[in-house]
Amino acid sequence: MTELYNKTSEKDKRQYLRNNMPPAEQLVWAKLKGRQVESCKFWRQYSVGAFVIDFYSVEIKLAIEIDGDSHFRDGAEVYDLERQSFIEAARIRFLRFTNTQVYAELDAVIESISQMICDLRELPHPSPPLIKGREPEKPSLYQGREPEKPPFIRGVGG
Repeated sequence: MTELYNKTSEKDKRQYLRNNMPPAEQLVWAKLKGRQVESCKFWRQYSVGAFVIDFYSVEIKLAIEIDGDSHFRDGAEVYDLERQSFIEAARIRFLRFTNTQVYAELDAVIESISQMICDLRELPHPSPPLIKGREPEKPSLYQGREPEKPPFIRGVGG
């Protein structure tokens, strides 16, 4: 069993984020829960390594991120890129939407998710993580110097 997914050390973080979901995430979760989209099971606040994904389908290895205000602060773009690269090294696909997209075009967001589910189900089974049984190395754009990371607890708006 790998120590990559839903690590016990990240349980409190996941639980906090589930109990304090921003409104945009709540809207998307209302549409995803209970296999409402293409009968696909999604989990809320699923962790891969030390990173927590807003919504994740184990079946098709799809991560869905709702980017709120915290994703548009100084340094957040680099942090998000490193985080996404780490998670993609576990062979997980990403879909990203902004809070604005969720509020203005919720039906289009859900349709995009539905289409991605269908597309991924047509592919052969996903390959195992690039490094089986342990976490992939976390990429760094800082050549040996780690960036200051934003806190895991996001305020309202994502």
